[in-house]
Amino acid sequence: SDHMENICGYLMKYTNLVTGWQYRYFVLNNDAGLLEYFVNEQSRHLKPRGTLQLAGAVISPSDEDSHTFTVNAASGEQYKLRATDAKERQHWVSRLQICTQHHTEAIGKNNPPLKSRSFSLASQGSANSPGVQRRPSQNAVSFFSVGHHRLPTGKRVPIMQPDHLVDVREMMSQAEGQQRDLIRSIECLPASGHLTSLDQDLLMLKATSMATMNCLNDCFHILQLQHASQQKGSLPAGTTISWLEPKISLANHFKNGAAQNFPAEINKPASVREEQSIAEPCQLTREPEEINPDEELEDICDDKEDDLGAVEEQRSVILHLLSQLKLGMDLTRVVLPTFILEKRSLLEMYADFMSHADLFVAITSGSSPEERMIRFVEYYLTSFHEGRKGAIAKKPYNPIIGETFHCSWRMPRGSVATDAGTSSSAHCPSERVTPPKDAEGRAEPDCYTVKFVAEQVSHHPPVSGFYAECVERNMCVNAHIWTKSKFLGMSIGVTMVGEGVLHLLEHGEEYTFSLPCAYARSILTVPWVELGGKVNINCAKTGYSASINFHTKPFYGGKLHRVTGEVKQNMTNTVVCRVQGEWNSVLEFTYSNGETKYVDLTKLSVTRKRVRPLEKQGPFESRRLWQHVTESLRDGDIDKATEHKRALEERQRNEERLRAETETPWCTKYFLKDGDGWVYHKPLWKTVSATQTQQTDSN
Repeated sequence: SDHMENICGYLMKYTNLVTGWQYRYFVLNNDAGLLEYFVNEQSRHLKPRGTLQLAGAVISPSDEDSHTFTVNAASGEQYKLRATDAKERQHWVSRLQICTQHHTEAIGKNNPPLKSRSFSLASQGSANSPGVQRRPSQNAVSFFSVGHHRLPTGKRVPIMQPDHLVDVREMMSQAEGQQRDLIRSIECLPASGHLTSLDQDLLMLKATSMATMNCLNDCFHILQLQHASQQKGSLPAGTTISWLEPKISLANHFKNGAAQNFPAEINKPASVREEQSIAEPCQLTREPEEINPDEELEDICDDKEDDLGAVEEQRSVILHLLSQLKLGMDLTRVVLPTFILEKRSLLEMYADFMSHADLFVAITSGSSPEERMIRFVEYYLTSFHEGRKGAIAKKPYNPIIGETFHCSWRMPRGSVATDAGTSSSAHCPSERVTPPKDAEGRAEPDCYTVKFVAEQVSHHPPVSGFYAECVERNMCVNAHIWTKSKFLGMSIGVTMVGEGVLHLLEHGEEYTFSLPCAYARSILTVPWVELGGKVNINCAKTGYSASINFHTKPFYGGKLHRVTGEVKQNMTNTVVCRVQGEWNSVLEFTYSNGETKYVDLTKLSVTRKRVRPLEKQGPFESRRLWQHVTESLRDGDIDKATEHKRALEERQRNEERLRAETETPWCTKYFLKDGDGWVYHKPLWKTVSATQTQQTDSN
């Protein structure tokens, strides 16, 4: 909305082969959602020569040159336009896209699709009845049906025939039949030869035709609802208007139109039967478990996600899945193909953000509030690079409710920077901490230990809680994250809803922070990850804050993975540090005294996490829970990995159904609900506070 501005100016418009290109004066009316044009600026007060409604339009820069773009209206009308240069084209395209998105979303809000695809005028109506299921043999007339639920058995259900929708229904029915014939023709082609059923162009045609029909069905659904609302007053009580859904269930995945067949129960591996038969989690011990760091061993797993083989081989599955998704669709409950998965759980991914643990524990060593904020920003910006496993965008496992992950990091005290000033540390080796002594003069351990625990505390919505602490440094961090993913066309966007709080108990400071959005781009070719959005870090006690922008690459020019930010003192509004660079490459910090520090993320040392061996892990710890899926992915056996994954998901659904039937609430193990967030059950700030109280009482 910040960029919703009315713009105007001359553009060249392609008229026809005879007339060719002509200069016309264009006006973008954001309030009305219209693109209008006039012969020239002087005739602007007259009736426009042409007008396009932008709601539902598609704005497309042309590949033929850097000046041309098209505006394709939902009505089918198209303007082919040309700007004077690439910069002007980008200006028009971006403003048109913003206006289009705004008015398209407004239509969606005014006409929200019903969850069950059923518009009911009576509470007795059920969208799950057999009559609601779309069958290929149904004709156009049955597309829109009005039923009376209390009619005598065998009496024919009357059909409502709105005159203005008859032609539309007939054309939709014909189009659906032609589309089915097209799909059938493609799938009947041989698997080898000159033209095969796996031809990339044909697969793209198959996917886009299905997506087009889905879009048309949704538009027709809106028309139905509008007509139904107009007829509402004249319909008898007990009437239900049902939308008969022709779409294929997203719960099933297909390979070139054929359903995947899984072995029968009797042929399932013992590991799958074991996954399905694990007892209800709440019947297991839900008491918090104290993990002994001495039982943890340095992690030797190094599953880089740089293999494109599976993605290339399963391109037809991706195309089929994309054909069933809609722009803006929430993917939270969509079961995605197994081959696009990383070999780790989302909970472990959160742990990998702590891989530069030496920078984390060094935050509290800052000699001033300003330096501590700058150190936190430095740690924060370095965490995302190591959190990604390779350059290929893959999706971590969706954690099962009750799933947990434990690990720790150990660092020699000498490897952690002390409170040397920020400016000097930019050019000189940081001073190192000498092992301190306790009250009785004994030397404390020569290592710092950071302990980490994460738990999936909710399934719908999917919320994860994680907590990390370093007792020796008197610091901890607590966070809860709700992941919301949406389909954006040729990319997938993931929003991280929630916040984290870093506690520096030695200084009595709390730093609140959020996380950026993540995007998987180019999902049909070589998928890659991009971060985007603005995040804020605030410390209420000191009055210091940081504003960080993760920039997505614009259509024209620009760099990938760019990030900028600044740290300021809110009371004086003074900027004390600016940062710029790439979050996966080199960051440049410029301080108020003019000095500069460069951080090369590719050369930073990584502290390997320590994890308990599988045999010592509980049945709901991430690596043990997903071990068969992970092993199958490593072996390249996608079908077997899918089978294990389905077993886990089915068990979770059965458990959720059982809890609903018995009205048994889910009980978490390590995290407690606190308002809208989740807090670790035994955080360091409570432990330290209790210890100080005991010492005060004893004195």
